[in-house]
Amino acid sequence: MTRARAIGALALAMALGIGFGFGFSLKGEEGKRISAAGAPPAAGARPRALEEISSVFKSSMSEAGAVGAGLIVVRGSKTLLSSYVGLADRERGVAASPDIIWHWASITKTFTAVRLMQLRDRGKLALSDPIVKYVPELRAVHDAFGDVSEITLRHLLSHSAGFRSPTFPWGGDRDWHPAEPTRWEQVAAMLPYTEILFKPGSKYSYSNPGIVFLGRTIEALTGDDYEVAMAKDVFRPLGLSKAFYDRAPYDLEKDMARGYEGEIGAVKPTRANFDSGITVSNGGLDAPLPALAAWLAFLAGDGPQILSRASLEEMWTPVLPTEKPGESIGLCFFLREAGGTRWVGHSGDQNGFRSRFWLDPKTKVGFVAVMNTSATKGGKDLAKEADARLFEAFVKAAPALAGN
Repeated sequence: MTRARAIGALALAMALGIGFGFGFSLKGEEGKRISAAGAPPAAGARPRALEEISSVFKSSMSEAGAVGAGLIVVRGSKTLLSSYVGLADRERGVAASPDIIWHWASITKTFTAVRLMQLRDRGKLALSDPIVKYVPELRAVHDAFGDVSEITLRHLLSHSAGFRSPTFPWGGDRDWHPAEPTRWEQVAAMLPYTEILFKPGSKYSYSNPGIVFLGRTIEALTGDDYEVAMAKDVFRPLGLSKAFYDRAPYDLEKDMARGYEGEIGAVKPTRANFDSGITVSNGGLDAPLPALAAWLAFLAGDGPQILSRASLEEMWTPVLPTEKPGESIGLCFFLREAGGTRWVGHSGDQNGFRSRFWLDPKTKVGFVAVMNTSATKGGKDLAKEADARLFEAFVKAAPALAGN
């Protein structure tokens, strides 16, 4: 490559937020960046592929009315593209950046599932165990299809246990209501009024309370609060020093993104720095975007490993089809067939925040994206459309991102 072409390639990478050899440290990844110097420029199709992803990301975020958003494209532990647009907090005038802490909503479920599989691999449980073994309060649930003791941990992990979707459908629609039940006792008190909606294992139906019950299982087996159990065996070994649940530590409050909801052009801020209550294990995670890139690196087999590859591959084995063509559920991870590849991923949607990651475990190529806005236009979910556009662009570009 001539000197002029090398300079041109470097300028293109800088404009796109692409680092040649630019990555993150899995130990304290949020503040430790690897120097961009010293690695050769990406050649041929890769810069064009990253340029296309960047362009689609920016245009789709604009069309979705995003106040702020971020995107990281990875190959294992290497960051290929990092891009941020707009404001993390409109009222304070804080720009989106690598330091900003976003709310990841249901992506939390993948962390909970990995922690549960750790306990399985350490001989503390079997996936065939009945959930009532660990959460005996569930014996009060009405099950017209059999005995509730037939519902297993595997059913809960694959969203096939028959529980409803919302955790607590008896409130939360007023400004003064808690975002979610704040104590387990509130959920337990309603279990006698809860019913199993279909024969466990017969079909997929997304269930938030099902993952709450898995969080309770982790607490029962470790003797720790869920948050402590996750910090000890997930956050600490992966170096996720700025990841936490619910309300921010004092020193990180300034870095918190704010959520927004409403009609495009007139979105309003949602609850700031809120407590997800008893739903913490299915939606309470807060972290900077590079922390989620580190999560993808672990899933891809790079850096510190906290779960065996065999167990991850078990989690990525299809159990049941979902309602979406070409998509199935494994053990808490969604699997989608696209572009000749089986993608592993999950999404999040809560309090105005929308998030998504997809990974090809074979090539280690993936992306994670987040926006702090759920805007509508005439009843149309604009974030959903933006998500579909970004995934389509990424699948098209992915072959150019694989390899060295």
